[in-house]
Amino acid sequence: MQAVPDARKRKVKSILVTLPKPDTDKSPYFELAKKYNLKVDFRSFIHVEGVSAKDFRKEKINLPEFTAVIFTSRNAVDHFFRICEEMRFEVPAEMKYFCISETIALYLQKYIQYRKRKIFFGKQTASDLAEVLKKHAAEKFLYPCSDVAAEETQKFLQDNGYNFKPAILFRTVCSDLSDLADVFYDIIAFFSPSSIQSLYKNFPGFSQNNTRIAAFGASTHKALVERGLILDIPAPTPIAPSMTMAIEQYIKQANK
Repeated sequence: MQAVPDARKRKVKSILVTLPKPDTDKSPYFELAKKYNLKVDFRSFIHVEGVSAKDFRKEKINLPEFTAVIFTSRNAVDHFFRICEEMRFEVPAEMKYFCISETIALYLQKYIQYRKRKIFFGKQTASDLAEVLKKHAAEKFLYPCSDVAAEETQKFLQDNGYNFKPAILFRTVCSDLSDLADVFYDIIAFFSPSSIQSLYKNFPGFSQNNTRIAAFGASTHKALVERGLILDIPAPTPIAPSMTMAIEQYIKQANK
């Protein structure tokens, strides 16, 4: 990772978070804004579009063959049940659900009677499910995902010999950001390579100049460096496991 010169540690007054605005006022971003008197805006640089039943049929996936589903996002949950409805497939009550987090597991309540189903969850990654998956290794797993599915999840399932099939049920699409053309922010926070791709699709001539860039995750860091951008605020780190903590550490130094 390239060293960030002290000259780039300028005072921060505004932040653009490239995610949808949180549903509640309890977000740590709002606390950060209040604590340091910052303008914090949210704008998703990407959005999700569902794959049609017609396109899904081209994947030649026979839904009744599967005995378990692995969910890594709420989008995956939404589009799994959507495609089942469009395909007129009634999900059997004995279907087993494996979710990478409790939050996603609880989200299943939107579609099924939670307490009457077999639902398992980990802490944050597929590897967290290792022990429980071992006990259900005979299952045939469906892995609903996007066209830019997380490689580490598929790699984990492949390396451990699980009988699974990825199903592309939704696609990640660049959002129209034309209204941001003349808007400047001190910090822009990115969370995926797709968001960086969207930045350049909307603004091919983007110059970083004094804009500080925060980025979460190794793949996002890599995408920034490949574009020749300066990563001012990396996350997660041992002392800043979240994006808000990393940004706050930077602000403490820059806003002295």
